[in-house]
Amino acid sequence: MQQIFRRLFEQHFGKPPVTIIPIEADGSSRTMYRVLGDDRETAIGVVGPDPEENRAFLSFSRAFRGIELPVPRIYGADEPAGVYLEEDLGETTLFDALAMARQRDGGDFPDAMLPVYRSVVEVLPRFQVEGGKVADYSVAYPRRAFDRQSILWDLNYFKYHFLKLAHVPFNEERLETDFRRLTTFLLRADNRHFLFRDFQSRNIMLRDGEPWFIDYQGGRKGALQYDIASLLYDAKAAIPDPVREQILSHYLDALSEYLPIDRDLFREQYRGYVLVRIMQAMGAYGYRGFFERKPRFLQSVPPAVDNLERLLDTGFLPVELPELRAVFQRICASDTLRRRAVGAAPGLTVQVGSFSYKHGYPEDQGGHGGGFVFDCRAIHNPGRYAEYT
Repeated sequence: MQQIFRRLFEQHFGKPPVTIIPIEADGSSRTMYRVLGDDRETAIGVVGPDPEENRAFLSFSRAFRGIELPVPRIYGADEPAGVYLEEDLGETTLFDALAMARQRDGGDFPDAMLPVYRSVVEVLPRFQVEGGKVADYSVAYPRRAFDRQSILWDLNYFKYHFLKLAHVPFNEERLETDFRRLTTFLLRADNRHFLFRDFQSRNIMLRDGEPWFIDYQGGRKGALQYDIASLLYDAKAAIPDPVREQILSHYLDALSEYLPIDRDLFREQYRGYVLVRIMQAMGAYGYRGFFERKPRFLQSVPPAVDNLERLLDTGFLPVELPELRAVFQRICASDTLRRRAVGAAPGLTVQVGSFSYKHGYPEDQGGHGGGFVFDCRAIHNPGRYAEYT
């Protein structure tokens, strides 16, 4: 893998790199590296285990870059090996900037971040409308459109990976009926445009104060409402409702420069996409947190529950979903799911002690046979050395 990075780096920059540094992974199965030259040359190396996902990302990146959308430039790729080299956009995500501003300025949502979010949603319609015209949907992965099948996949992801793993009771038949009704409601929206799919604060980089966009390999044709819902209901970003409204209005102003829109209808359908996005995200939190035992994802559950509660309090949807509403009420009533340490693994406690055969083995306090016993009689006793006494 490193040899491929070196080859691609040298082909682009004209000289080999001097350092390749692993980058901490987030929720992705890809592994990433920062590849550095000796004169400030830098690139991001990616190893992607799924060739179809790699193909989608590379195709979308080249298409978007061709119309000057702010996405990373692809420096080189070895697709059979699942390796590619892309432009380094720095280390500051929108989420990082928001967290730093909160730490510095305090408050629910620092005033300094509002212009940043405005700049993000000004670019989003370009992706959706202009990007949608150049995207090759034949490479979209795992499906070319956010259609009925895709929506039902997300809803069942929520059912099997959140509801079941969090032990939230539900009636399967009635819930499936509600899923079908919700899907029919969602598909009434205009779904002819590019859907970024994971348009949230960790997938937006800030470089010199300007937003750049990554991780759109799951993109496909879909409804405009989905991406703005993903951004504004990003659980850990915890954007207050009045700020959400300001950003949504600014997005609609920007979108109206590309398409005629019925704002009332858009907002009605938007609530449905807020709901399905929250459910998809909670499915991910359940899978990564409860099943894969990654505590960071479980930390997103309580703010996601807060988002559900606000939807329930503000009118829900103009379609009857009685079992789904009941499920949400059970989630919101759960003290366990509202705690920050929800589902956290208890961790491992290791006790280390010494003993002598003359006085017998230590007492087994855990009930598991005492653990491991190591005979260290052949090892020098440090107490016999002056430097250790």
